[in-house]
Amino acid sequence: MVTITNSGYVKRIPLDTYKIQGRGGKGIRAAGMKDEDFVTRLYVTSTHDYLLFFTDQGQVYWKKVYYLPEGSRQAKGKHIANVLEMEPGESISAVIPVRNFQEGYLFMATKQGTVKKTSLQEFSHPRKGGIRALNLDENDALVGVKNTSGDQEIILATRNGNANRFHERTVREMGRTAYGVRGVKLEPGDEVIGMITADSGKQILTLTEKGYGKRTPIEEYRLCNRGGKGVTNIKITDKNGPVKSIKLVDGSEGLMLVTKQGVAIRIKCSDISLVGRATQGVRVIRLEPGDSLAAAAIIIDDETEPSAAVIENLPPPDTDDSKKNAEDALPSEKVEIQALEAKDGVFNLQEELERDITEDIDQEELK
Repeated sequence: MVTITNSGYVKRIPLDTYKIQGRGGKGIRAAGMKDEDFVTRLYVTSTHDYLLFFTDQGQVYWKKVYYLPEGSRQAKGKHIANVLEMEPGESISAVIPVRNFQEGYLFMATKQGTVKKTSLQEFSHPRKGGIRALNLDENDALVGVKNTSGDQEIILATRNGNANRFHERTVREMGRTAYGVRGVKLEPGDEVIGMITADSGKQILTLTEKGYGKRTPIEEYRLCNRGGKGVTNIKITDKNGPVKSIKLVDGSEGLMLVTKQGVAIRIKCSDISLVGRATQGVRVIRLEPGDSLAAAAIIIDDETEPSAAVIENLPPPDTDDSKKNAEDALPSEKVEIQALEAKDGVFNLQEELERDITEDIDQEELK
């Protein structure tokens, strides 16, 4: 299991660290962190897999899970800047776990509304110093990356309150060094602040700079043309301010908001009203004069077991590769590989424990 915190600390923990607990159990602490830090990403993966780290400057770095720092539950981990050979000024925009580079695409979006779809095979040759994921124009930056199947729908949200939903089939496959094509048409002064996939049954959580927010069912966003203006995502006024962040949620998640003056608040997504698109939203955090929302993150409870945690971007199981890895793996690695073959990426030790108990009883009877 790999955890990454909001401050950029990363570590891996053996899944057998977590004992089986009854339903409704309190769980155990998964990471030792500073009071103001919290886990924002969690991946149940194998030591044979790779994590692709994309930066805002369009660079991508590889790291095999095996080479990430291993720590105990209480350990803070190691800062990502000391794990990757990043250039000064670069920051991580997205992290994509990959098991099989032969299938799927990486779909990227930039601040100026450009999108690009590149085959995952183009990223199958790791380099220590990283490579270019896409070329960027001046004053542009990478804002999001998704691992897609080639048959999904994408939503780009802008700072001035618009959202464009389009099918990724309308974006042709391109090479790594291509600039991409227009994903959404922006008005002067507008920019893309986030990208999500349009998963049926989910909701779009929209948060503004002045501390307002709302949840809207994703079905209310009609399919539009790539390169169009899209539809209204939220009504922008002097009261709520421009859009700062969007998240794809189902209402059960926890949310951490941090302001520019360093104030943080932790709330439940379910406490934010579920309303229509063309609304202003409700007040989520009360800000002091001159303060504004700086960042928002879906948080993972550090006292929750992996089976109950939110797991992001877990790649789909690959039966053939999993079996091959399991045959070649060391005994200590087989536990992690089994996690990838389990349903929904959640590891279950119940059958293993029952088998061990049965074997112990048989040995006692033989004695």
